[in-house]
Amino acid sequence: MSSPAKARDKIVPVLTITAIIIVAWYVAAILMNAPFQRDQDKRDGVTSTMSELVGKTLSQPKPTMPAPHQVVENLYKNIFTVKPWSARSLVYHAWVTLSSTLLGFAMGTILGVVIAVGIVHVPALDKSFLPWIIASQTIPILAVAPMIVVVLSAVNITGILPKALISTYLSFFPVAVGMVKGLRSPEVMHLDLVHTYNATKWQTFWKLRVPASIPFFFTSIKVAVAASLVGAIVGELPTGAVAGIGSKLLAGSYYSQTIDVWAALIAGSIVAVLLVTIVDIAAKLVGMSMGARPE
Repeated sequence: MSSPAKARDKIVPVLTITAIIIVAWYVAAILMNAPFQRDQDKRDGVTSTMSELVGKTLSQPKPTMPAPHQVVENLYKNIFTVKPWSARSLVYHAWVTLSSTLLGFAMGTILGVVIAVGIVHVPALDKSFLPWIIASQTIPILAVAPMIVVVLSAVNITGILPKALISTYLSFFPVAVGMVKGLRSPEVMHLDLVHTYNATKWQTFWKLRVPASIPFFFTSIKVAVAASLVGAIVGELPTGAVAGIGSKLLAGSYYSQTIDVWAALIAGSIVAVLLVTIVDIAAKLVGMSMGARPE
């Protein structure tokens, strides 16, 4: 299949789903904002036609559900009409959240890999440690985040580290589970083959287990990087942070600025997409360097 045909096959479905989401979003905005607008018209003694009512539901300053164009206007205003380092800029808030996300992601990835290597090579850890790791993820992050913030504040650790630790808590699990699966993925006949070559455990690890785990590793960190962003945003909520995507969500909910809330959500989604895309590109580059055929 030619490259333009491949691009068309990828773009058309995405644009189709996007169009469906936007239409559904407008319909939902009209339906959810209509009761307030009817009540407002009744108090003002105004009788609106259907088209006027629809127009008003899509232009309310504090709607129950903002329309897509209101969110886009807010994003444009807070990204392109203010300086990036301004406290009003979504770029500034996204960077604050991104910094703790990247730190937490790095710590979570290292921790996950170390745990996976330990579980694969130490049978006692496989039996004793893995169930605790799985059990740790059954605790809701909204319950864990305030405890981490309070405990670290008690020992004068504030700033980026508490949020990064919450991101670490969410991101190490998929990396650990994926790497355990990847390091155990070589077939028995391949392990027997390197054994016949009299390979040491260290050589078996680097020349067989690690290359076999690379696809699992990148699949895991795709999940982990998105989880890290969620952890950083959640970590900003109990800290009362004045900067970051979480702080924008919190401020918007306090003052019923639903358009700001949705704009912050969209900004967070854009950051997540960029992070996952970077991981995807890295996975393809590493795969090609290892001899994989380009898709």
